[in-house]
Amino acid sequence: MDKLLLEPLQLPNGQVLESRFFKSAMSETMADKQQAPSDDLIALYDYWAKQGMGVLVTGNVMVDGRYLGEPGNVVLDSDAHLNQFRKWAAVGQKTGVPIWLQLNHPGKQMYRSINQEPIAPSAIPISGGSASAFRPPREMTVFEIKEARDKFIAAGVRAKAAGFTGVQLHAAHGYLINQFLSPADNQRTDLYGGSLDNRLRFLVEIYQGLREKVGPDFTIALKLNASDFKEEGFGFEDCKYVVKRMADLGIDLIEVSGGNYETPVFGGEYESGAGFVTYAVALADLTSVPIVSTGGFRKVTQMEEAIEEGVAMIGLARPFVLRPSLVNDYREDSDFQLSTPRLTTGLSKLDQALGPIIGVSYYEAQMKRLAKGRSVKISQNAWPYLLQTVKVHGLSALKPRRK
Repeated sequence: MDKLLLEPLQLPNGQVLESRFFKSAMSETMADKQQAPSDDLIALYDYWAKQGMGVLVTGNVMVDGRYLGEPGNVVLDSDAHLNQFRKWAAVGQKTGVPIWLQLNHPGKQMYRSINQEPIAPSAIPISGGSASAFRPPREMTVFEIKEARDKFIAAGVRAKAAGFTGVQLHAAHGYLINQFLSPADNQRTDLYGGSLDNRLRFLVEIYQGLREKVGPDFTIALKLNASDFKEEGFGFEDCKYVVKRMADLGIDLIEVSGGNYETPVFGGEYESGAGFVTYAVALADLTSVPIVSTGGFRKVTQMEEAIEEGVAMIGLARPFVLRPSLVNDYREDSDFQLSTPRLTTGLSKLDQALGPIIGVSYYEAQMKRLAKGRSVKISQNAWPYLLQTVKVHGLSALKPRRK
């Protein structure tokens, strides 16, 4: 029997991905002290590159060393550590598995522990349960917008020079590009705010500037929210418009996800299975650009159904930590179910407020184990990971939100 998820996929630029398994980005926080990829991070990808995925997308690579999403982020804003990036790209070249650097700027989603004033399209602070972990941002000047745009472009050019076959522009999960797209976060009155075309301008300028420099063969992918799931934020109608516009401009692939730190659907588990597949299928009907659906897939039947309905690839992140061999398991036995542990402190209010942060900490710890050649530790006890969060981010991560 043909296995749908093992069929190759050709991107619009001609790049061929050997399977429909898309290793979606997770924050590894495994930079060395110079913010370069550590040897452990390279070892982790060396291990993953042997597991049969169609493509490996890295966690956040920040385009400006002044603005990190969290401590431990890799930064690519100069040529200083290009040799380490070359070693990272080489583990994919060795096995023929493309590695794409996910390029990102946190905007206002920059933890307090970074100790730097965040910048954003507008000076609107983060609200919600984890608000106290972030400082209020300052509104960006037009000079700073152009500077951030140029940082994205320069990082993409360096990624190509280091030997990566592509990059993914992170325009989801409430980070800077998503903040520009969202009317809830972007209340500017200049060329970068107001209409959706204006809010899209920052992303379009990054994409066009980068495409001009890297040429047509280098993959430029996009990660986009189907919706921010918050009032007056970026909704699905906006998403459809952005997909059509970016497809017209020549984007190579679009990964669909959703949420942000204020409405963190991406950090939890989905009760009803694959969270964004309905959106992804609707987008696949709109465009010939490959659409990746990420989030909540736990059954092979769900994954195969999504492919049959027009989704190009299945994005998995946490399952590749807990069961790195899952592509090969699928090869051997076409039906299995994935499960991810539900971490709990035993205090439901604490779980509700800090669940996403605890989850991120748990998976970071497991990736560090894989990098060292150790097996992952399956656990439901959230406390060690909550304490790790406090160690990294201080007690501000736990402060209740001020009304």
